[in-house]
Amino acid sequence: MTERLGFGGPPVGEPVGLGEVELRRPRLKTPESFDGLFSDGRYERISHALGKAYRDVVRGFRGEFPNPPDLVASPGEESEVELVLAWCEEQGAAVVPFGGGTSVVGGVEARLDEDAPVVTLDLRRLDRVLEVDPVSLAARIQAGATGPSLERQLREHGLTLRHFPQSFEYSTLGGWVATRAGGHFATLETHIDDLVSSVRAITPRGTWESRRLPGSGAGPSPDRMLLGSEGILGVITEAWVRVRERPRFKLSRAIGFGDFTAGAGAVREISQSGLHPSNCRLLDQLEAEMFAGGAGEAILVLGFEAAGHEVGWPMEQALEIARAHGGEPKEPAAAGTGDGVEGVVEEWRSAFLQIPYLRDSMVACGVLSETFETAITWERFEGFHTEVMETARRALAEASGAPREGAGSARVSCRFTHVYPDGPAPYYTVIAPAVRGGEVEQWDEVKVAVSEALLAAGGTITHHHAVGRDHRPFYERQRPGAFAAAMRGAKSAVDPSGIMNPGVLFE
Repeated sequence: MTERLGFGGPPVGEPVGLGEVELRRPRLKTPESFDGLFSDGRYERISHALGKAYRDVVRGFRGEFPNPPDLVASPGEESEVELVLAWCEEQGAAVVPFGGGTSVVGGVEARLDEDAPVVTLDLRRLDRVLEVDPVSLAARIQAGATGPSLERQLREHGLTLRHFPQSFEYSTLGGWVATRAGGHFATLETHIDDLVSSVRAITPRGTWESRRLPGSGAGPSPDRMLLGSEGILGVITEAWVRVRERPRFKLSRAIGFGDFTAGAGAVREISQSGLHPSNCRLLDQLEAEMFAGGAGEAILVLGFEAAGHEVGWPMEQALEIARAHGGEPKEPAAAGTGDGVEGVVEEWRSAFLQIPYLRDSMVACGVLSETFETAITWERFEGFHTEVMETARRALAEASGAPREGAGSARVSCRFTHVYPDGPAPYYTVIAPAVRGGEVEQWDEVKVAVSEALLAAGGTITHHHAVGRDHRPFYERQRPGAFAAAMRGAKSAVDPSGIMNPGVLFE
């Protein structure tokens, strides 16, 4: 790591062991009458206390769990969800719905007053594909099903949901719906929103379920209100989702560009062409160098896939567009060599999947590694990108004391994760020497600076990472005041005691 970055390394820290963590005593007694539904076990409380943001990984590594739940409830059926909500309301306890625990925005950490008890409601026992409609290509799936679990069950029917967020291994369908999660695919159905046809949730005041239809103009959509609600209205227990045949034809190519701006021009034209690639991920020079074996050029990772037809023609059309913008397609590799385009694409894919797991090592070695993302329209992108990059570099240098250029400098890179006909979703990665013992404060300083820059330049505070508690101050400035009042009214109607995930979306 030191060889690659110019910083990080000895002394290598050791994480605090489970038995050494100082844990606040539960403020609620485990109700004996509920037959093992609740637990106050040490491991259960600690493993449900934080999400997976950099600041969470750092605090977990240090053994700092300031806001653990008092109890963890693990219902196995909807009636037990109802029971938990009723008991918590009676006890005056907050309820934090929990899927895979992969929130990177403080969505599962209950930062409440010291006297406010908290119950985390873990949905992972509700993990089955309940029904498959092969005629309409839909499936009814319980909210606690993880990505691998639901895909295994759908594979028995030759189907796939085709939604693969980076947290796929651990995150759940209910979590995807509650946070409007984005998947790997770059165009068309990029968010879980596009795949949901109906949602069922249990609220403190009854069941909320929308009718499954291909489309409807009957007023505001009930399931759209639950999408992105982040647990403040109720507990999502299942959803009908649109599935499809598993793809049989796949093709990937890598294209090099002399600079990121030229690559962005090609991506814009491809996104507006109607070709709809499954992958259209543009990496700037630094991102390509760090994660895809690039050497001084931006790399476009382009892919097409389909269940019922070959994809060579749309790939050729997209390559022609790339060439017109100065792109140079990498030659396909000879079979079995692992070189050429397959080498670049596979190196990127492998790095992409490993990045979240490398952060533990980076924390141990004194390296700050975190990301932030947004979306902006094409006509504003170039100026927006310049401003955000400059702000991030300046903030990192000031917070870490590292040089802005040369050996040992802090680094900021960018890639497009999703692209639309009207604009891209830029995703920024920052890597810098960590201030050991002050990593959380260091990142918070950078996060505020870049968040202010995103809003000031007209972007969104988050494209697919949700709001949680970390983004809330900036989200409150992005959303219309009248809409906030309407959402508060909806919450008051179904959660009059305010027990559902307080502090998320609203103060």
